[in-house]
This record gives sequence, C-alpha cells and structure tokens, in this order.
Amino acid sequence: MRQESGRSMIEMVGVLAIMGMLTATAFALISLGINRQKQARVMDDVVTMVSGVRGLLGDYDDFSNIDNSTIFAAISVSNKNPYGGTYELSVDPVNSRQFIVKINGLNKSDCEALVMKAWADSVGYVSSGHKESGATGTCVDSGNNVISITYGE
Repeated sequence: MRQESGRSMIEMVGVLAIMGMLTATAFALISLGINRQKQARVMDDVVTMVSGVRGLLGDYDDFSNIDNSTIFAAISVSNKNPYGGTYELSVDPVNSRQFIVKINGLNKSDCEALVMKAWADSVGYVSSGHKESGATGTCVDSGNNVISITYGE
C-alpha cells in the first residue's frame, strides 16, 4: 500500500477559514486605530486653533475680527481636517465675545463620536458643569455633517 503525504481538502479549507478570520479581525483593528488617530488629530487641531485665536485676538474685547483666510495662516494650522472636510472659525452671531469652531465633512459615525467628546474649555462644557460635551451637531446618514464648538466668555 502506498501512503499519501499531503493535506486533505478539508484541512486546507479549515486553514483558509482561520486565516480569513484573522485577516478580518486585523482589518477591523486597523480601521479602529485609524479612526482614533483622526479623532485625536482633530482634537489637537482644535486646541491649537483655540490657543491661536485667543493669542491673536485675546487683547480685543471681542472676536469680531476673525477672518478664516488670515487666521489659519497666522496660527499655522491648515483649514483641512483629516476627514476630508474643513475647519471654519467665525464669531458667534449672538455674542461677539465668543467664537465658533466648525468641523465640516464628517460621516454619521465620526460626527456622533466628535459630538460626544468632552471639549474642555468650551462654553457648553464649562456652563454644564463638565456634564455635556460642549459640541453641537446633527448627525445624519447621508450628507456632509458639521459640528460646532463655541469658545470664549
């Protein structure tokens, strides 16, 4: 009798199934890591923008001099965010002693995640006694979602 040396088809299918599960898990973890890195970069960019605006316009009584084209150049931050959208800075129309940071171009899940983050030192976060995030936005399935965070007095 001759002995077979090799693997059966069932063994090969089992090995391929295990490799497929490991690959799917790896892709999910990589995707999660990329999303967390994007969120961290957005938070760092917002902190830099807020510090820059306060540094440039802190001597004035209000923030009505905010101009997107000059402010981003002055604080050395790009107005492009890691989600493919943009950042915008504007004076609060209700209170010129406050300014608004808008983050545009978010999908629903990223929008929801950033709305839930605690935006320390924002007006909403401070006035709620650190119980609310300080960001507002309507996160929908389709479209270009935007969140707003208000800073100032």
